[in-house]
Amino acid sequence: MKQHQFDLIVLGSGPAGSTVAMKIVEAGKSVAMIDSREFGGTCALRGCNPKKVYANAGAIIDLARRSEGKLIIRSVKMKIDWRQLLEFKKEFTEPVVNKKEKSFQDSGIETFHGAAKFVGQNQISVGNTVLPANHILVTTGATPTKIDIPGSEHITTSDDFLEIAELPEHVVFIGGGYISMEFAHVVARCGTKVTVIERENRALSGFDPDLVKQLVNYSKRNGIQFRFNAALAGIDADGDGTYRLSFNGAPSIDNVGLIVHGAGRMPNIGDLGLQTANVAHDRNGIAVDKTLKSPTNDHVYAAGDCAASGAPRLTPCANEEARIVVKNFLTPGSESHADYGAVPKVAFTTPAIAAVGLSEKEATRSSDVDVRADDTSSWGSVRKTGDAVAGYKLLIDKKTDQILGAHLLGPGAEETINLFAMAMKFNLTATDVKSTLFAFPTFASDVRSMV
Repeated sequence: MKQHQFDLIVLGSGPAGSTVAMKIVEAGKSVAMIDSREFGGTCALRGCNPKKVYANAGAIIDLARRSEGKLIIRSVKMKIDWRQLLEFKKEFTEPVVNKKEKSFQDSGIETFHGAAKFVGQNQISVGNTVLPANHILVTTGATPTKIDIPGSEHITTSDDFLEIAELPEHVVFIGGGYISMEFAHVVARCGTKVTVIERENRALSGFDPDLVKQLVNYSKRNGIQFRFNAALAGIDADGDGTYRLSFNGAPSIDNVGLIVHGAGRMPNIGDLGLQTANVAHDRNGIAVDKTLKSPTNDHVYAAGDCAASGAPRLTPCANEEARIVVKNFLTPGSESHADYGAVPKVAFTTPAIAAVGLSEKEATRSSDVDVRADDTSSWGSVRKTGDAVAGYKLLIDKKTDQILGAHLLGPGAEETINLFAMAMKFNLTATDVKSTLFAFPTFASDVRSMV
């Protein structure tokens, strides 16, 4: 069945897709929204927001344990109630689905459920329906990378992990990135044995190695085991409901109750039929120009994690790209392009680790750099929380006094990093930042001592 021609069809209902769809329909255009899963997208349902609920629980338990004998009376060892945490998480995720779809429909957006596929330059099929459009925006996000080993069917995705009602005695996370490290910190504070396996020689490759080393050492003290340089060869199911993980050149890990995929994600574009529509793409995603339009199909835009825009795969970048798509769609010929500025990133471990700008290796390669770093676990702001691990590293251009990069570990890092992102975006110098008065005592006020 063929429908009338839409001004815009949006594939994917996450932050980028939702924003564009609402803005375009508000401008009086006809819009269709298609999603193969529940409306709301990864961030709201399976990513950032529910993950933060879990991370907060881990942080609360960590604070309570550190405070025993100092701030509170010693008591039975506290741990997370996993079932209660799951129910609490659902308070944030379950209302999103119907609320999101209703908001689309109330705004005049036609909604469709099912797998979308290009059947022409500007036509999308969903089920038995073919939808033509003047333009199509692809915001289908990312999906877990494929782990091609025997027994991979026993691996649980991070999506499914968020719905597990009960934890086993031993959980293994594959990969040492955001997903594994964040959830490992939560699971460890449930009293469950946790192992993180990583094929490289370190965790959190996108963060400062010195700060990561501090974090890993602290993680070990909190019961998280690590196996680096680990080449996973296969997974076997034992008869008792547990699994055995075998490695090339290393002992196996036995009696594992749950194996979670945390080894990265890739653009979710494999089943869209992009070749049919002559939409150029590769392993990095759909090719786009600076206006976020396909260079090979003028009808198609792409934004967010599925677009090969060169931007970090983070929600703020998807939101910025949505703004650009709206502007270019409604103002033909404007050729606006995204201004990402300095994009901060955070791993919500306990404590959090954060970064913005260049790494030390990148900065020293092209500039004469003043590296300012310290272990701040003895600073008053940190000691007041009972935290035992904290530090920073700033990279300052010696000639211009510009902040090239900032790297933080410890309490408040996830918030304080935004101050450095703002300073870098608006070209404030280290001297400018140092001369700024901050409320005291706060974690932000420590910035003056760092620069």
